[in-house]
Amino acid sequence: MSEFKNVTIVKKANVYFDGKVVSRTIKFDDGTSKTLGFMVPGDYSFDTQAAEVVEILAGKLDVLLPGSSEWKTVNCGESFAVPANSSFELKVDQATDYCCSFIG
Repeated sequence: MSEFKNVTIVKKANVYFDGKVVSRTIKFDDGTSKTLGFMVPGDYSFDTQAAEVVEILAGKLDVLLPGSSEWKTVNCGESFAVPANSSFELKVDQATDYCCSFIG
């Protein structure tokens, strides 16, 4: 899906890591939400409350998922899932555009 229709966009940006990761929240009529964001190269650690699926729209990154000891490369057009109440690590080597869908 290349666009979303009938959504509410939160104007205030979510800014992390001194502006190296920035996203905007999109809310849907059914109560679900997503963020659309952009990351510049760097190493990042994120904590989750809800389960989420992260889709890479442009660029690529390496992710270390909870319970794994091996980094996985995620390319443009691919995604990865993260369970609720966990954390994951990212190594971003090139500018990366993403969509994060929150589940539950």
